[in-house]
Amino acid sequence: MSGDEAALIRVSEIFEPTIQGEGALIGQPTVFVRTGGCDYRCLWCDSLHAVESRFRDSWRPMTVEAIWAEIETLSKGRPLVVSLSGGNPAIQPLGPLIRHGRQRGYRFALETQASLSRPWFRDLDTLVLSPKPPSSGMGYDEDRLRECLADAGKGPQVVLKFVVFDELDLKFARDVSRRFAGLPVYLQPGNHTPPPPEAEDAAIDMAGVMARMHWLVDAVMADAWHEAIVLPQLHVLLWGNRRGV
Repeated sequence: MSGDEAALIRVSEIFEPTIQGEGALIGQPTVFVRTGGCDYRCLWCDSLHAVESRFRDSWRPMTVEAIWAEIETLSKGRPLVVSLSGGNPAIQPLGPLIRHGRQRGYRFALETQASLSRPWFRDLDTLVLSPKPPSSGMGYDEDRLRECLADAGKGPQVVLKFVVFDELDLKFARDVSRRFAGLPVYLQPGNHTPPPPEAEDAAIDMAGVMARMHWLVDAVMADAWHEAIVLPQLHVLLWGNRRGV
């Protein structure tokens, strides 16, 4: 076994099949593997339990075999989509897990802010590149996004996804997408009130989320941005900010 194959993956949580709540695979049955660790600290992050080092002790160092045993149990051995998220899952050595699962008929989707690129991106079925907008407080590096595209090659379906809180975020999404005109673009309104990371079930300002959704639809139509696909976070509408969904 090579060093890459033997490397442990830090896992924040693996949770049961439910529908994908956003983006290109919305509504599809999915098992979620959320890794621990991130190179960003977005101001509105709703997954701090998978980001901040103070939660490091809760992240399990797992082998591919251990992760796969949980995935097969949760999926009852029937292939479906496995969503790799974080934090930033590109930090973790996920290549062997992806290859292992695809040999067994499972499909893999990964979402990353495109700050780190990996050669195993080409083994994915779906790669979601989600550059963080101005409201996140983080920067954007177009060269790194291009590196992600180069590593993905012609392997996976690649899409852009943007979280939008305000007009500056929408302009950012428009500007970036214009420079990558061949990629499908998904827009979603930002989650209004990220929960504290220790909360199992936090209240959400649903009125605020829906008001932003209405504004986003109107703004995209007014701009005649007909290539953009505007979707809500379906899991937020169904379950609020509860972890594990």
